[in-house]
Amino acid sequence: MFKIKALAALLAFTVSTFAASRTSPPAGALVVGPGFYSTVQAAVNALKSTSQEQIIFINPGTYNEQVTINKLAGPLTIYGYTQNTASYASNTVTIAASHSLLDEATDDATGTLRVETTNFKLYNVNVVNSHGSGSQALAVSANAGNQGYYACSFKGFQDTLLAETGAQLYSRCYIEGATDFIFGQQATAWFEKCTIGVLPASIGYITASGRTSNSASYYVFNGATIGAAPGKSVTSGVYYLGRPWGDYARVAYQSCSMSNVINGAGWHIWNTGDERTDHVSFGEYSNSGAGASGIRASFATKLSSALTIGSILGSSYASQYYVDTSYL
Repeated sequence: MFKIKALAALLAFTVSTFAASRTSPPAGALVVGPGFYSTVQAAVNALKSTSQEQIIFINPGTYNEQVTINKLAGPLTIYGYTQNTASYASNTVTIAASHSLLDEATDDATGTLRVETTNFKLYNVNVVNSHGSGSQALAVSANAGNQGYYACSFKGFQDTLLAETGAQLYSRCYIEGATDFIFGQQATAWFEKCTIGVLPASIGYITASGRTSNSASYYVFNGATIGAAPGKSVTSGVYYLGRPWGDYARVAYQSCSMSNVINGAGWHIWNTGDERTDHVSFGEYSNSGAGASGIRASFATKLSSALTIGSILGSSYASQYYVDTSYL
């Protein structure tokens, strides 16, 4: 009986500390909001050249700007004001812009938030690219390794999230889009308990892995929930889990809940006449829901066991700065 009570107390403590509020800046943090830095970029520009950890705290509001975080000498954490650190639904901080390839030279340059430094963590911030359909338009360009994103929300239409380089962790985040909206070439990215919201479209693709034959790149979705974006009506079967941007695309979904927005084939070729499926690894394991059933594409794979986070992010992942194990 004592052991049961002790375990219950430990679980209660863990839940209460995880689902906490964060309404005031940590000591020494640079603060964004009225009376402080007026923009997020201004706070980023004020960071020092040091190997010590630095922190930015953002007060509630919508910040209409592009933010670029260039390579830093030390680690950086950005916190958004929230009453519930465990959920993106309580976020009060939004960074928004609407750039696309119609006005920028490269996909990366369209990003509302561009992160080009390692040892980086972002908590409880919404990032939006409001351009909509018609052109590639990134919300986030994660263009370096050792980056972690926690209880964040990323919204766009095409190319919402560029997970491009190195080890990356996305936990309890919301990711929204329609076309190739989680994509990249080199990243080993683990998506833990994320919610994937799809927008109305005639056909849509969640992932577009650009992996080449010599790349360690792997996108793994563990415990994700996939369905229509809140308040949106999406036709059954018009979405695919991914298509291969590169000939060696590698993506896996495991223990995910998939609504009927996912087509029974699960996966799609790149384009007719340019299929790019000869060397792909499109795997699934123990998924559920209407979208998890059907005759999958001939180039898909039914995994015999679940992948482990250590096999994707490295055996020492739990000790890395960018990994917050309380979100796992």
